[in-house]
Amino acid sequence: MEIRQLRYFVGVVEAGSFTKAAGFLNVAQSALSLHVRQLEEGFGTQLLIRDRTGVSVTASGAKLLDRARAILREIRLTEVELTNSAASPAGEVTIGIPSGAARVLSGPLLESVRNELPKVSLKMVEGMTGPLEEWMAAGRFNLAVLYRTADSVGRMTVLAREDLCLVVPSGEPPFEETICLTDLHAFPLAVPMRNNNVRRSVADVVAQHGCALDVKFEVDSLSTIINMVVEAKAHSILAPSAVQKEASQGLVRTVKIVDPVITRSVVLAVNPKDERSAAVSAVRKLIPKVARELIESRGWAAAAPDAA
Repeated sequence: MEIRQLRYFVGVVEAGSFTKAAGFLNVAQSALSLHVRQLEEGFGTQLLIRDRTGVSVTASGAKLLDRARAILREIRLTEVELTNSAASPAGEVTIGIPSGAARVLSGPLLESVRNELPKVSLKMVEGMTGPLEEWMAAGRFNLAVLYRTADSVGRMTVLAREDLCLVVPSGEPPFEETICLTDLHAFPLAVPMRNNNVRRSVADVVAQHGCALDVKFEVDSLSTIINMVVEAKAHSILAPSAVQKEASQGLVRTVKIVDPVITRSVVLAVNPKDERSAAVSAVRKLIPKVARELIESRGWAAAAPDAA
């Protein structure tokens, strides 16, 4: 059985005769008769009753007619979806995003997807970077926003570059705008767990310079860490974007770490098996645009990749 034979069979039934169907389908009447006869031989049953007034369907023919119409309808829908997918992408896209970046990026991204990709359903999973890295490696996301050092970006798209800072309770020292890496030992810290990318980045730089940190608390929750700083129970080392809201409200202060500056890249990774998906590609192109607009409007305290 071929799709063409189903089209011819439905065409003959709807036209009511082989002669009329031949004209509608632009196919020789003998060819139509041959294809219908092949269908009947293939199924081992008569499908059409032929007489001088035209054709009518047998009981078997009626069953095939219903199925053939459904099959042809699905084929047409599939053709439309595939043809229009690039121009009007549709489908579900899942993205993992770290809690820090989510505080500045998630709202504008969801709004942009809603406005520019109305047929795309964006599913966003927020979390700490350690679990997100593992879930992305396991293929649970189509896309993921991750953190990398400048020399480990690889082929991923760089969205922004952030300089880490010491987050200080409001009204407590240090009161300068910068602090040397070697002076961080004086401040009790609440930091993410050891499998967190920010924690690893800081630890690597600290180890290279023979410094020490006074880590009092290891907490795998950004909101808890921020609350501890607000309540003057600890300091922390984070990106400015993670506490942008609290800093603007005067609840905490950010002190830039220098000598050396600790810079991380915020990157966008794509699951290799999803690179050809029209919906994933559309969201993948939209995210850098949203990031750049946030940076330029100072909605994200970071540097654009080509300005860093």
